[in-house]
Order: sequence, then C-alpha cells, then structure tokens
Amino acid sequence: MASEENLGHEQRQIRLDKLRKLEEKGINPYPHDFKPNATSVSLSQKYANLLPDTQTEDVVIVAGRVRAIRNSGMFMDIYDATGKVQIYTSKEHSESAVLEMLDMIDIGDVIGIEGTVRRTKRGELSVNTQKITMLAKALLPLPEKFHGLTDTDTKYRHRELDMIMTPETIQTFIKRSKIYESIRQLLIKKGCLEVETPILQAVKGGAAAKPFITHHNTLDMDLFLRVAPELFLKRLIVGGLPGVFEFAKDFRNEGMDTSHNPEFTCLEMYLPYTDYNDMADLFEEIVRKACQDVNGTLQIEYDGKKFDLSKPFERVTMNDMIKKYVGVDFMAIQSDDEARKTADKLGVHVEQDDDWGHCMAAVFEEKCEEHLIQPTIVMDHPKSMNPLCKTHRDEPRLVEQFEPYINGKEMGNAYTELTNPLDQRERFEEQVAAREAGDEEADMMDDDFVEALEHGLPPTGGMGIGMDRLVMFLTGNTSIRDVIAFPTMRKK
Repeated sequence: MASEENLGHEQRQIRLDKLRKLEEKGINPYPHDFKPNATSVSLSQKYANLLPDTQTEDVVIVAGRVRAIRNSGMFMDIYDATGKVQIYTSKEHSESAVLEMLDMIDIGDVIGIEGTVRRTKRGELSVNTQKITMLAKALLPLPEKFHGLTDTDTKYRHRELDMIMTPETIQTFIKRSKIYESIRQLLIKKGCLEVETPILQAVKGGAAAKPFITHHNTLDMDLFLRVAPELFLKRLIVGGLPGVFEFAKDFRNEGMDTSHNPEFTCLEMYLPYTDYNDMADLFEEIVRKACQDVNGTLQIEYDGKKFDLSKPFERVTMNDMIKKYVGVDFMAIQSDDEARKTADKLGVHVEQDDDWGHCMAAVFEEKCEEHLIQPTIVMDHPKSMNPLCKTHRDEPRLVEQFEPYINGKEMGNAYTELTNPLDQRERFEEQVAAREAGDEEADMMDDDFVEALEHGLPPTGGMGIGMDRLVMFLTGNTSIRDVIAFPTMRKK
C-alpha cells in the first residue's frame, strides 16, 4: 500500500502532467485576469422563482474552486466566496475544446465557466457550460475531509486550506470585516477620525505588559513593538483633533491560550469632553450595533449560553463584586498588610510587597471574573494598578476605570484619562521604581508624553476594546485562533 507521502507525490505528478498538456495546447494555466459577472448568491437571488426543468438563454460568467466532480465531469460543483454553483457539461452537445478542457480539471482547480442558466428537474440551479477557462491549476490535492479541516496544526498554519474546506471559516472572516465596518461607521458618525500611530516605539508605555524588543540598525538603538497606542493617541487630542480611534496591532510578549495571542488587534478611542461613564455608554452602543449589523439580532447564543444584548449592561464596582462573591469589603481594609492577609485567607496568592490595590485586583481576578457571564461593566479600580487614569472623584484609593466582561472574559478597558501633567509624572516615577525593582510589565518614563500634557489635555474619556475577543463573541468562536487569520505558531 502506497504511503501518504508517496500518494501525494503521485497526485502532484499527475497534475503537473496535465499542466504541461495545457501549456502544449497554448493554454496558460495561470492567466493574468478573468472577469466573472455573477456569483452563487447573485444567481440564487435573481433566479429564485425559476421553475424546475427550465432552461434560460441568459449567459453568465462564474468562477470558483472545483470541490466536486461527478459522472466523469458532467457535473461539477465550484465554490466562490458566496457559495456553490453547480456546473453541467453535456458530453453530447459540447464542443471538443470544452471536453478536452474537462479532462484537464482536478478537484481544487480554480476555473471560470461561461454558460446559460437553467434549473434541473431536481430543482438545482445550474450553469450549462459553453466555455471553460483554467484560472489556476492546483498542483496539490485538497485534504480528504468531508466535514471541514479538523487537524488543528494545518488549520491554523495553512488557513487557506481551512477556508477552502470549511465554509464556516470564511463566514467568520467575512463577519470580522463587517464588525470593523460597523464600528468604524459609528465612530466616524460621532465625529471621530481614524488615525495611525507608531508601532516601533522608543519608550514602552500605555499598558502593563512585557514588550517585544527589536533593533534599528541605522539609529543603532533598541525599539519596542508597541503594547498599546494610548500615549500617542492622547497627544493627538492635545493637538486639537475632535476625537480619534485606531484599530491597532499590539504586541505583548506573554503567554498563549484560547483568549491570548502575542499579536492582537485593539480598538482604541479617545473623545475629549467625556469621562468613563460616557465610555461605558459607548461600549454598549458599539457591541449592540456590531451584533445587529452582523447577526441581524440582539439575541444570540455563545458557548452554550444565551445573551440578550438589548438589555442594559449591568454596571457594578469591583469592590461590590468582591463583597458579593467572597463576602469581603476591601474598602474597609486600611493597610497593605491587612490586604495581603485577607488575600491569603481567601487562597489568593499575592507577593509579599503587593499593596492594597494589587491585592484587591488579585482577589477580584481569581474569585469574581468567572461569574461575570452576562455583559457586565466593572467600575472603580485600585489606583496603584493604573498610572494613566484619573483619581476617582470620590475615593482617593481608586481610579475612574472600568473593564467590561462577557462570558467571564475581559473585553476591554476604559478610563477617565489622567490630564494633570504633574500627577502623571509622579505616576510614571512610581512605575520606573517598580520596573527597577524587577517588574518587566511596568511603564517607563515618557517625557514627550508628559510635556504634551503640560500643553493641556482637555477632560477626555478613553477606551480600548480587544477586537479579537469581541469577534469571538459575535461569531460564536471560543478560541482566539479561530478569528485571527494567521495566529502565531511555533516554527516547524
């Protein structure tokens, strides 16, 4: 019995032989262009009322990848981005050039068909072949999978095969594009401008994360791949723009799991004369609009749970969540030592030098996050956890920050932005000290940003949304790798 490797080699050779035969006949198996004028969905819509066993004189031009060949080529199924088109070729009435071309076709080839539209006796809409054009001769066979590609390494390493074999994958990425379009329309309508900021940055800032580092040869200096675009975007608000947003590629040198990829997309936006309450309203509006635009409904099912996005998202404080799920009032704790002891009693690991705020955040993360299934906006976080957020107007140990949660996963982050340059410099100095003490995720001093604040940043609300996680939720995927076209993979 031939090995799989030998069989693959034999099949490739057979296809190469057919390619040479095409070339010998003066046919370019990889032509420069082709102009289809119809798709699967456009034909289905136009001929929805065409009765069975009806032939039209309408000539159309379609193109797609061959996925099935039946009755020695009499019937073929080709797939474009919108679906299947059945192709019928009569062996008795077709010209010799069509029949010769038919013999050169394998499953996986991309072909163009010109022919007339008919509906078969069985009710299948078809195109009767008048002319076949080879558009791309496939030298490798498709995987032998009837119900889609199941090998995960191949699925993610060769996304093109996954898309060919699994129609649901194509729909995921079509929906992803539509989600971006929906959000972009909303923010532009609100007067925001889409902008771009540097990916290579001299100072790591904007988020608590371990960065990737590269080297610029001409400048002979190390640069960081950005962990967040925040500081540059706020400088644009200082400059006078009415509101800005960016679908930013960010890079964090951290672990990988079903909700983390080291390269990811974050939507960040900053609107002057707003605060974190306005950002909470905007988050709800973004999620609802994107869901309605993509799914046609605000009632969806995800990970076996039902969600009604028409209902107001619950807004709660971090402390209230801790009180609810572990029965501890962190606002009643006055010292760092007492906070550490409380975390220890709850079975939550904290470091011996962690302060009150870090203990509170650790308890929330370990004991509360998993309970936040329905859309929940968790507000008022510890001040020591965030150097870029304005101190809470009523509680000096907290900042005006929220994180939205859906299905137990953090979906983003939002602040009433810190606008006081003197306060900001002090916060950065604290981060520098933490970094010198070994915290690789701490921010660095960004003198350019502080100088920008000294020119005056108006009251501003800012928000970041993890686009990959939002796309997961709105498309029904439970792994981040399923919504990133080419996720980070270990080298073969």
